[in-house]
Amino acid sequence: MREPSRWWRRKSTPAKVETYTRWSFHFFGVGEVLVVGLPSLGALGPRLGSLLLAMVCAHAAVCAVAVSRALDWTRGRRRQPVHLLWVLGAVSAVIAAAALAIVEHGAHGSDDVGTAAGAVFGTVLILGAGIIALGLGRRRHVFFVVIGFAAGAGTVSLLLDAPAAAAAVTTLVVLLGAGFVSFTAVFSVWLLDAVYELDEARETRARLAVAEERLRFGRDLHDVMGRNLAVIALKSELAVQLAQRGRPEAVAQMVEVQRLAHESQREVREVVRGYREADLGSELAGAQGVLTAAGIDCTVTGPVPVELPAGVQSALGWVVREAATNVLRHGDARWCRVRLSTTEERVVLSVENDGVAAGQEPSGPAGSGLAGLRERLARIDGTLEAGPVDKGRFRLTARIPLPAHAAPAGTAKTPTTVSEITR
Repeated sequence: MREPSRWWRRKSTPAKVETYTRWSFHFFGVGEVLVVGLPSLGALGPRLGSLLLAMVCAHAAVCAVAVSRALDWTRGRRRQPVHLLWVLGAVSAVIAAAALAIVEHGAHGSDDVGTAAGAVFGTVLILGAGIIALGLGRRRHVFFVVIGFAAGAGTVSLLLDAPAAAAAVTTLVVLLGAGFVSFTAVFSVWLLDAVYELDEARETRARLAVAEERLRFGRDLHDVMGRNLAVIALKSELAVQLAQRGRPEAVAQMVEVQRLAHESQREVREVVRGYREADLGSELAGAQGVLTAAGIDCTVTGPVPVELPAGVQSALGWVVREAATNVLRHGDARWCRVRLSTTEERVVLSVENDGVAAGQEPSGPAGSGLAGLRERLARIDGTLEAGPVDKGRFRLTARIPLPAHAAPAGTAKTPTTVSEITR
């Protein structure tokens, strides 16, 4: 049972809905064989019963192929199976006519023969119309198919000298049955399209959030550097002209250029530091909101101590950010638990979720996200443990020792080179 479970867990939510939809319609064909095909053996005898069962099996097989081709067409994987739908309609009509012929000429028209053949007649027409509706793009075509099948059933009944009341009942039964199955097919396609569109919208929202953050960082950098670089360029040109004329004021202009360059370096450093630092409380609240919006039950336990050093809070914030990203992008999680515990010696952050298939990488093929977190935690003597646990769960645990006397925020070594600023 582990292999089917792994196969199912590897699928995304839209793929699971598609698989469920596909096999639901396949089971319609299985039900056709079990409900109306096999009982015909006892009612009609080995000869006629076997013939009718073979026709029902053939109709179910054609329906199964039509379902697969039609659903592939709705997802844009192949062309619309127009010819196959015509074949299905023709096969349904032929089998229905054969069932009526058996009613008239088989076994002297006994009640058992009429019941079995009539069940085949109605089921084949109802299921055939519903499967054809699955491969139609316009709703009015679906109405035409349902009405056409119902009218054809009534007309054939009248041509075989059936009473008008019986023909009307046959028409009504086929109309209601085919309408229900067709509505089910149309609604299933609409629901499947909606699930895929929602999944694409979630991915688009994530990409837009990244793009918006990049634009924000670009605007901040432009606001910081734009004016200073313009002033530096003007003062440099002025210093060049003054130096060419031998004026001593050129030195004062270059001193001002140097001051502006150092000031720009400091402002860029502040922008980069603010961009790369993460607040633990904000990250926990943001992760809980994003996961809840994605339909994942996320709970956060443990308060955020205000006395944590700034470096520890920033590192744990990055752990929360990366863990939330992994929960959204990998597996099919239904719940996520975030626990934060603090003692005098260390702080421990644990993130656990379900929906992870065995052997699945949590952060890409090379685990680059987790590798980056380990490097970041190693700078403050922290450790990171990540890996699957029993029953498809994944746990990420970060442990960071707390210094006896935490350095106040903002006392880190000041970068003095361009590589240090952008590192």
